[in-house]
Amino acid sequence: MTIRGGCHCGNIRFEFDRAAGSPPEIAARACDCTFCTKHGGLWTSSPGGALRVKIGDPSLLSPYAFGTHTAQFQVCKRCGIVPFVTSEIEGHLYAVVSVNAFEGVDASQVTRAPASFDGEDEGARLARRKRNWIGDVRVEKGG
Repeated sequence: MTIRGGCHCGNIRFEFDRAAGSPPEIAARACDCTFCTKHGGLWTSSPGGALRVKIGDPSLLSPYAFGTHTAQFQVCKRCGIVPFVTSEIEGHLYAVVSVNAFEGVDASQVTRAPASFDGEDEGARLARRKRNWIGDVRVEKGG
């Protein structure tokens, strides 16, 4: 199943292919960190899936990192939306996507669950991302 989405102004567009055999419902994590709480962050991934991102004007992309600085929230400077988050681990790019940035997906397909990563050390955090985040990520900038 391919899910399309992006930021509000269209500068950041993505196609998210969930792994074969994924259940029809989309499991989404509502992170309780201060950034996600303030932005309504609701994230999903599929370890065997793929994410293709196209950024029209790279000068309008503003990566934001906080805390351990191991994840970058990809913010559109024009409209303020955060459609995806990346984490580079051992030279490999991983990502999660914002369910709120999906287009054409009925809300009834999304199963929302709270998520808290307080107390997780950096090693455990990176290991969790390697296991659970999208591991096939390609970002195309410009054009």
